[in-house]
Amino acid sequence: MKVIIDTSSLLSLVRYYLPFDKKTKLFDFIKSEIENGNLILIDAVYQECEYTTQGLVLKSLDYLKDKDFKKDYKIPLRTKDLLPPSTKKFYNLLNDNFRTPLSRRLNDAEFEERKKEFLETADARMIILALIKKSEKQEIAIVTEESENGNDHKAFKKIPSICKMLDIKVMTLPDLLKIYEGIDIEFK
Repeated sequence: MKVIIDTSSLLSLVRYYLPFDKKTKLFDFIKSEIENGNLILIDAVYQECEYTTQGLVLKSLDYLKDKDFKKDYKIPLRTKDLLPPSTKKFYNLLNDNFRTPLSRRLNDAEFEERKKEFLETADARMIILALIKKSEKQEIAIVTEESENGNDHKAFKKIPSICKMLDIKVMTLPDLLKIYEGIDIEFK
């Protein structure tokens, strides 16, 4: 299974897991999953990592800044020009089902502006990439620490809510680590 990882999960990884990874087993494992293409880092998430918490993710996973590593493994994956499969259906869902109650109070021009902004976000790009992979019959999931609840006063629902409607698998970082063989979190 391939996974597309969100900024929130990368932050959790470097804040709460890597400090206890004294033998760099998890650090090396994440690197190898990126190298073999099973862990996908998209451009919009990479950009968020550059400025979120002063670049903590890129400082901690220093290979993500290495030019040769990025070139060899084609990271971050460029998603700016991706179009969803069944584009008309996706945009209908975007206009109707993915909206929050807050967005229904916006006039048409305001909603169109918010929609345009949303489509540029890492969230939207991860969802579109997952739809493309799914249409290609690949087993795919999005890894995020977001929950379905709340919307932070945004015009569109959160990743887990949208993915539920699109039948895209969503998991948290702990869920992902549970399915990886050879990764055990233990305390002595």
